[in-house]
Amino acid sequence: MDALIAAAAQALAAGDPLGALKRVALRDDAPALALRGIAMAQLGDLVRARVLLRKAARAFGPKEAMARARCVVAEAEIALVSRDLSWPAKALEVARAALEAHGDRTNAAHARHLEVRRLLLIGRLDEAERALTKFDAAALPPALRAAHELAVAGIAIRRLRIKVARVALVEAERAARHAGIPALMAEVESTGLILNTPAARLIAPGEERLLLLEEVEALLASGALVVDACRLAVRDAETVVSLATRPVLFALARTLGEAWPADVPRNTLLARAFRAKHADESHRARLRVEVGRLRVKLKHLADVSATTLGFALAPRRARKIVVLAPPVDDQHASVLAFLADGESWSSSALSLALGASARTVQRALDALASAGKVQSYGRGRARRWITRPVPDFTTTLLLPGPLPTV
Repeated sequence: MDALIAAAAQALAAGDPLGALKRVALRDDAPALALRGIAMAQLGDLVRARVLLRKAARAFGPKEAMARARCVVAEAEIALVSRDLSWPAKALEVARAALEAHGDRTNAAHARHLEVRRLLLIGRLDEAERALTKFDAAALPPALRAAHELAVAGIAIRRLRIKVARVALVEAERAARHAGIPALMAEVESTGLILNTPAARLIAPGEERLLLLEEVEALLASGALVVDACRLAVRDAETVVSLATRPVLFALARTLGEAWPADVPRNTLLARAFRAKHADESHRARLRVEVGRLRVKLKHLADVSATTLGFALAPRRARKIVVLAPPVDDQHASVLAFLADGESWSSSALSLALGASARTVQRALDALASAGKVQSYGRGRARRWITRPVPDFTTTLLLPGPLPTV
């Protein structure tokens, strides 16, 4: 490796892409192309970065497997940042194996962290957690140690283990400062803000207020019966019943939960669950059927009983019923939750992350665009959707993933 290539690589490792480009901007050999690609990625020109990295991978000879693998890892990181979740994860796995076989443990660890970040992004927390157990965090260099602790914090936040998340963020901040990379320090700071901004609304008899994630964790452990409108579930300290695939049943449960300990008139339930403006006998018959289904679903958690006016919900084990609602009510809150990270998303990437059909996601994006909440640029397969991050609340609870148990 010549002196200019070595100096450019050191500048990139220190988070100085302009310093790297000054040394290799006019060179077209394979190592220089790779470093230019990484520098352009750090500067935010992801399209140009991807072109340069692919050109570098082709320029490296057949005996330079490790260099080609590094290009693949760099391209995988660009795909992750640009939310190209359809990028072949198998290619990253093959590149990581090649790096490990050639003794490049640092870049192999970086590749595995990219795998973890992708799993975390699409809500596969168990797989992400298993992958993290394969690391010896103490042996990682400072920049990778910070990335490792950020991944630990991300999983802990999604699982509502807030004390674990705070410890991981302290370690991440220490490692980022040691690495001296401003972008990494900013990412740690941004993640820490999630813990100090409202994450949900508590709706209880005579009370409605915003909650931090720490308060949500305490609420779920309190023994109350929680109708969770963020994860579309009903739960107490022992049992969780998901109604994510039963929107009518959840609408009934939420309406009954918000009214507790009072009952809810039948016409109100019809309006909330079926959006029926003028109820007839067929609506009332369907309401009886759906209430019966809800009664079966919640049999271990609560009783759904008929009253003179309508129906009422009564907890079996819990002392009270509360509703945990998103900070702001929006029919397409989950889509907004992903777009709130400030990155540009394709509709196909949103579909993969949400586990929803492409048509469902596209309808949601069109509705949000009509309301002025999101905007798009590009056409066809290059079309991307963006929105400004919402500064007043965190969308963590609106992202898909397993509901934490106590």
